[in-house]
Amino acid sequence: MKARARLGCVACLALAACSERAPGGEGLPSRQPPAPSASAAGSTRAEADASPGSAEPVASDRAPTTPTVDAGAGADVPVQPLATQDELLALLTLPPVDAEAGKRRDAFLRTAIGPGSPMRMNQGNPEIAKHEISRAKCLAGLAEVPLQTEEQRRICKGFDNMVPIYADGHPESAKACIDAFEFPNRACELPLVWSGAAQARAVCRALGKRLCTQKEWVTACSADPAGGPAWTFAYGDKPDLEVCNTHKSAHTYDKKPCDAKTIRTAWKTCGTHTEPSGSFPGCRSRLGVFDLHGNVAEAMSRYDPEKQKTFSQLKGSAFFYVDVARDEKGPATRESYPDHCAHDPRWHVEDLPRAWHVNYHLGFRCCLSLE
Repeated sequence: MKARARLGCVACLALAACSERAPGGEGLPSRQPPAPSASAAGSTRAEADASPGSAEPVASDRAPTTPTVDAGAGADVPVQPLATQDELLALLTLPPVDAEAGKRRDAFLRTAIGPGSPMRMNQGNPEIAKHEISRAKCLAGLAEVPLQTEEQRRICKGFDNMVPIYADGHPESAKACIDAFEFPNRACELPLVWSGAAQARAVCRALGKRLCTQKEWVTACSADPAGGPAWTFAYGDKPDLEVCNTHKSAHTYDKKPCDAKTIRTAWKTCGTHTEPSGSFPGCRSRLGVFDLHGNVAEAMSRYDPEKQKTFSQLKGSAFFYVDVARDEKGPATRESYPDHCAHDPRWHVEDLPRAWHVNYHLGFRCCLSLE
């Protein structure tokens, strides 16, 4: 597949998402939440409109801050997308809220996350995805890597797998924390895709966090926690397409071209060839953030002071970056782009409350305000 075809795969999905209809006659606008309100637990009007009595509770459990290989994880079988909604929701760590807020939150999350179609966030179409790394191999690679220190956990208000964002040598100066892994922020689990920025923001709020800003993402990618010079890439100053999951050429991984004429054809033909988060231990910034290059591109927010509005912003690259790679000093084009930390792409720029663009390689991660 040509590089342009890869980028073209995402070009029409925002329109497709607005025009396609879900099975059973339900329109796709159900995947387009309104702007979240200031109500308890980050609930949105979409949450309030859901029927709380019909929603089953969403599972919640704590993620380990230092991964270990359990006895049943020895089989070297590549991780596969989770097949049920309950399995996907069990990846989330939910902050405690009162019963009514919990019902609204659970109902909303069940409308936002689920397998089997691009109408909800999930780990991709399992029928065409190709994954290579097992959970055991991923966990073994992270065995000696501290994912979160006790100090980082304290600064980040007790949230699992979050690290403070700072560049002056003083972690206490951090104004925000960021998820160490792409959503759902679990070591050695596949990241979720088919994530629009508006709904990603609502999901982050439902978990007691918020969508990251572009500035936070760039700092998390490039900063030296000791206060030294910024790096060009999360892993250093020289590009390396092997250190992250950025080397999966469509020529090797896709049986037929990705067809993004509609959201349905994209689901059927565009393989989400991700690997479990943290599978590439060298793909880690000095602040401790994994997969800022490769795996999935990430949706975030960008405030425009001239227009005094917040827009959606896409950052990072995906697993097929090798097909569209360009020197970090070269200009971005529709055919290729540089993947350095400070690259500022302006693809699918939308007013954030109405940022509905989704695709097979777009995920996100959450941040947390400390002020």
